[in-house]
Amino acid sequence: MLSRRYTIVVADRTTGEVRRLTVSVKVVAAAAAFAFGLPLAMGVGARLSVSSEVAQLRATNQALGVENESFRAATGELTTQIAALQDVVTDLGRRAATDPTTAAAIRQLPALVRSQAMGGAASPMAAARTALSPALVSPESTFGVLRDLLGSLESRLRLVRGDVERWQALTRATPSIWPAVGWLTDRFGTRSDPFTGEPRHHGGLDISADRGQSVRATADGMISTASFSGDFGNLVVVEHEFGLTTRYAHLSRITVKAGDRVSRGDVVGLIGATGRASGPHLHYEVWANERPLNPLKLLTQSPQR
Repeated sequence: MLSRRYTIVVADRTTGEVRRLTVSVKVVAAAAAFAFGLPLAMGVGARLSVSSEVAQLRATNQALGVENESFRAATGELTTQIAALQDVVTDLGRRAATDPTTAAAIRQLPALVRSQAMGGAASPMAAARTALSPALVSPESTFGVLRDLLGSLESRLRLVRGDVERWQALTRATPSIWPAVGWLTDRFGTRSDPFTGEPRHHGGLDISADRGQSVRATADGMISTASFSGDFGNLVVVEHEFGLTTRYAHLSRITVKAGDRVSRGDVVGLIGATGRASGPHLHYEVWANERPLNPLKLLTQSPQR
């Protein structure tokens, strides 16, 4: 049947010319198949193209979701680090605060004593400038630099914490309160000896007060001596940090023993006149690295009653 041939007659009405076109069934079938198949092929191709694009979009969306989740986790981690650093900074600020009177006493200490409490932590802002100097070309690099920066700041804050702790220790060790309530009868320096009348160096302060009145430690420390000691009579010596020492002499009674830890304001004895004394009073001395200091320069706070 496909071998049959058909003739198509085309006539021109104006000239009367007749044209004949002979075609086979195969050609007609091929033309028909092409006419109907082309739109179908175009539709299938378009559908495949759309499916491919949709698949690519899904893959891109999935990758963005994973990346977004990664950034969300990194942001949460950085937020936690920042909050922790803020807590540390707040705590350090609170601990580093020193009342003006104690700060004034510390300024009177020898430079050698103060230098022992000074740290060498570099400025955290210097670390920030160093870490932020590279160009930030992507979110990944930004998160990486911020993470490194926070880690560096955390490390430097640990050094600052050490500085603050040393400063606190110096604050506690600085003899800054009056050891007794009374009248200042003799100062640090040269004076006339009350027994011989001859000029003699006086290594501390004499505070006259009623017998039995409390004598208090002027700073935190440990009792190294609590016994009778010749001209000093009943003597208490407190060893503080940073090479500082205080002495309390002529006590009528000692209320501590060697090895005890005392805090500023604790009672260490009672006013008396033991040893080489002309009457009830406290002889008080301050030493720094085995050298006497003028205690009056450090006594910025009123006596505790």
